[in-house]
Amino acid sequence: MTLQIGYTMMCEQAPPRQLVDDLVAAEAAGFDFSVISDHYFPWLDAQGHAPYAWSVLGAAAWATDRIPLMTYVTCPIKRYHPAVVAQKAATVQLLSGGRFTLGLGGGENLNEHVTGGGWPPANTRHEMLRESVEIIKELFEGGYVTRHGRHYDVDSAKLWDLPDTPPDIGIAVSGQQSCELAGELADVMVAVEPEPELGQMFDAAGGRGKPRVGQQPISWDTDRDAALARAHEQFRWFAGGWKVNAELPGTAAFDAASQFVTPDDVAGQIPCGTDIDAVVKAVKPFADAGFTHVALVQIGGDAQSPFIAAAQKELLDALREL
Repeated sequence: MTLQIGYTMMCEQAPPRQLVDDLVAAEAAGFDFSVISDHYFPWLDAQGHAPYAWSVLGAAAWATDRIPLMTYVTCPIKRYHPAVVAQKAATVQLLSGGRFTLGLGGGENLNEHVTGGGWPPANTRHEMLRESVEIIKELFEGGYVTRHGRHYDVDSAKLWDLPDTPPDIGIAVSGQQSCELAGELADVMVAVEPEPELGQMFDAAGGRGKPRVGQQPISWDTDRDAALARAHEQFRWFAGGWKVNAELPGTAAFDAASQFVTPDDVAGQIPCGTDIDAVVKAVKPFADAGFTHVALVQIGGDAQSPFIAAAQKELLDALREL
C-alpha cells in the first residue's frame, strides 16, 4: 500500500478562515487526507490562535470535495460530553458526504482544564475515554441511549441526523493501556511517535489490519535559518514528549518547560529548509513501523502557501515512494 500523506490544519497557528482556505489549496495540491487539531489554547503564546475546530470542520467539509477529514484528536472526557461529540461527528460526516473520521484521545490539561474540576490521573482518563467511546458508538447505532456510568450520565439521548455510515473512530495511543483500548474499540490507531511497539500492542488487542495514522512536523522554507527560527519559536514544546505535554496546564508552563530547548534540539527532530531527503528521512520511521498514513504539519500559519506548492511539485511524490 502506498503511504498516504496528509495535510494538518493546525488551529494553534492560524485563524479559522485561513485554515479552510489552506485546506482547499492542499486538496488541490493532491494531499491524500487531512487532520485538524482540537485545542482551546495554543501550545505557546507565539502561535497565537485557537479557533473552535468543529466550526472549522463544518466549513472545511462544505468547501472541499474529495479530501478526507479527521480530528487529530478530540478529547471527549472533560471539555466535551461524549453525547455532544457523537452529535458533532455525525453532523460533520453528513456535511462531508462520508469523508470524516472521529479521532479521539485522552487529551491534555492545557485544553481540558477550562471547564474546571481538576485534571484526572492517566488511569482515570483511560477509564473515562473508554466509557466515552462506548457512549459514542452506541449513539451511532441509532435509537435512544440512557446510561448511568461511573463517569458519565446520558439521559434519553438520540441522534436525529445520523449518516447511513457512521464515522470511523480513531483512538490515540501512547502506551499499553491506550493500545489495548484502541485495539478493542477503534477502527484506526493514532500516534505521534513512530514506535513499532505501539502497533504491536494495537495488533495484539484486535487492531491487526486496521489503518494507523502518524504525524510529522516540518518547517519548509527556502531560508533554512528562518525555518529553524520559526520552528524553535513555535514548536519547541514538541521536545517534551507526550507524557509531559499532557500534564502542563497552560502556555506559560510550556514556555517554562521548553526554555532550555535549543534550536539544535529542534533541528534534530524537525526538518527545516527545503531538503526533501530530510523530510523523507523523518517520515520513514513511520512507514517502517507500519503506519499507513502520515500527516505533515507545516510550522507557521503564514508559511503554508510555499509548503503546499512544494508538496504539489515534488514532496508528495517523494514521500509516497516510501
